[in-house]
Amino acid sequence: MLNEFEKEIKRLKNAYIIEEIAQNPHIKNTREAYRIFGKNPQHYRNAAEAMLRRIVKGQGLYHINNIVEINNLISVSSGYSIGSYDVENLQGTITLKLASEDSHYEGIGKGSINIGHLPVLYDDLGPVGNPTSDSRRAMIQQGKKEIISVLYSFDGTQELHLWMQKFSDYLKNIAML
Repeated sequence: MLNEFEKEIKRLKNAYIIEEIAQNPHIKNTREAYRIFGKNPQHYRNAAEAMLRRIVKGQGLYHINNIVEINNLISVSSGYSIGSYDVENLQGTITLKLASEDSHYEGIGKGSINIGHLPVLYDDLGPVGNPTSDSRRAMIQQGKKEIISVLYSFDGTQELHLWMQKFSDYLKNIAML
């Protein structure tokens, strides 16, 4: 898996320049959705854009576990932000809604994140994740097998099914080994 991951990172580093990343159709539409919701996409980049920027700058991506690597591989390849969550740490019904202005949660590796005016996944305990950063509460830990994943799309479903299938194939063939 890491071999394929690193090959794709290298390909993307050579395929983009920083100024072109925001023109990826899925990233562009996510940025536009953020503007409509009242969030500045320059200050709150979606995860796909933020990771692509790291790659183009030569900073690479970190390695956590197979699930996170698959999320990141599909995200940077497609431009869709993806969240995967540990089902054991979720309770009740999962819903997507716009967070109120003063909402925050502890993001993975980022401390307290202002999630106000962002589309956010909630369970019965509160916010879980969004296209910019996921919460620490439901993050994937090594060895977890029961997960829920979300591909955030703000531009319809035309390519979404293709990327969902690739994501599913990777999970079946690599993550569950």
